[in-house]
Amino acid sequence: MRLNLKEVPGKVPPRGTRIISGIPVGMRLHNAERTMESIISFIEKRLFLKVNRDKTKVACIRNIKFLGYSFYRYNGECRLRVHPKSVEKMRARIGELTSRSNGWVNERRKIALNQYIKDWVQYFKLADIKTLLITTDAWLRRRLRMVIWKQWKRISTKWANLVKQGINRYKAYEWAYTRKGRLPLF
Repeated sequence: MRLNLKEVPGKVPPRGTRIISGIPVGMRLHNAERTMESIISFIEKRLFLKVNRDKTKVACIRNIKFLGYSFYRYNGECRLRVHPKSVEKMRARIGELTSRSNGWVNERRKIALNQYIKDWVQYFKLADIKTLLITTDAWLRRRLRMVIWKQWKRISTKWANLVKQGINRYKAYEWAYTRKGRLPLF
């Protein structure tokens, strides 16, 4: 349910008052329509607020997005997960931070990634994100390997750095001279 607070008659809320624009209300589906109408009438008649009926809806719990979270049932209880749109935004942002064309040195990239990932995980700490973090970590490591592989540019640099990493000289030669444009191992 979304509240439009532009047309509040009379008093302006005092400073420091927080107003939440959307509040999910959980209940059984057969009671939902009746309850939604009673809540809307209460908000409009008693609180003198206008309800945006286009954004107000009755929906199944798994179709609701609230502050970046979505909900699901597991063993009879309602649990939180990160909404797919929030995951897409996170991946797009990490893609920007690991872009090869932004001209950043690896130290700056590391600091920016560290700050963004810590903040994102802190925000979504209430959700079940273990599997999401494992898959995102694998994807991020692949992106970082791609950045490093492209920074080495020359074949001799690739070969020398692979040998420094402890790769067999013949395998390093094979990977450095690959025409695939990426490290074939990963």
